[in-house]
Amino acid sequence: MRAVIADGKGGPEILSVGELPDPEPAPGEVVVDVVATAVNRADLLQRQGFYPPPPGASDVIGLECSGTVAAVGDGVTGWSVGDEVCALLAGGGYASKVAVPAGQLMPVPDGIDLVTAAAIPEVACTVWSNVFMVAGLRPDDVFLVHGGAGGIGTFAIQLASRLGARVFTTAGTAEKRATCVELGAEVAIDYREEDFVEVVRSRTRTEDRAGGADVVLDNMGAKYLQRNVDVLADQGRLVIIGMQGGVKGELDISALLRKRGAVIATTLRSRPADDKAAICASVVEHVWPLVADGSVKPIVHATMPLEQVADAHRMLEESSHVGKVLLTL
Repeated sequence: MRAVIADGKGGPEILSVGELPDPEPAPGEVVVDVVATAVNRADLLQRQGFYPPPPGASDVIGLECSGTVAAVGDGVTGWSVGDEVCALLAGGGYASKVAVPAGQLMPVPDGIDLVTAAAIPEVACTVWSNVFMVAGLRPDDVFLVHGGAGGIGTFAIQLASRLGARVFTTAGTAEKRATCVELGAEVAIDYREEDFVEVVRSRTRTEDRAGGADVVLDNMGAKYLQRNVDVLADQGRLVIIGMQGGVKGELDISALLRKRGAVIATTLRSRPADDKAAICASVVEHVWPLVADGSVKPIVHATMPLEQVADAHRMLEESSHVGKVLLTL
């Protein structure tokens, strides 16, 4: 099979396309002929040597894909050769074939073409599991998502706003902030010039409410830790899913105690297969209907052939994109 091979650890220049042996489906697995995959921030970390795949997963980069079922392992039911699918992966997406636990396969949502479907699994599972299943975002809650113009951000804004939350977000350029508002954000904050804590508090303060966010979805980690706690409303929940701003930070525990708040840190990739299967099933039940009726749309910035993988990584590193960057095979 064709696959992206990393020559050591380093910059995008270490990535090239070569040949690797085809995978065979283990019991409970399905092999997918990959049509498209997507580039995620975690892929950049893996390339740099900071985010290795979990034990037993493919060393090939890539956390999601779309394609057709090529082979079905023992014990698998509900899927047949030729089915069009998209999948959440622990690794292996940057290749023409990938073996996937059957529970992490999802049907392509109605109305979405097979290539575009590669843009959905990671963001849908990340947002739904963290914002709704873990943090329990409810209608009329205040939701703050950092990096609103990225893949996760563009999906989170749409999903939360369509389900009745008040959405605030941060973004770095006027164009990106305008896109966030078009997608459903009530306020898009210039994080370079504005204090997001004060903006959210002032816009949500009422006579009987101190103001703040009920749920914060954060990809920055240490850099924003204390300010994210500061922006929480009473009984607010901060969910940390990334570490772009560092891995070690200080936290004023008294501030968290006064708010009766919670700080939750989660990853999707290293969860047990049963957990990921439950998330995928919940996404298909609750999120896919919104994608099918056009309420929530995958935002694709660029689609590039697999051979341009290094350019795709550079695009993410420069943060010049809005939404997802796809690689096609």
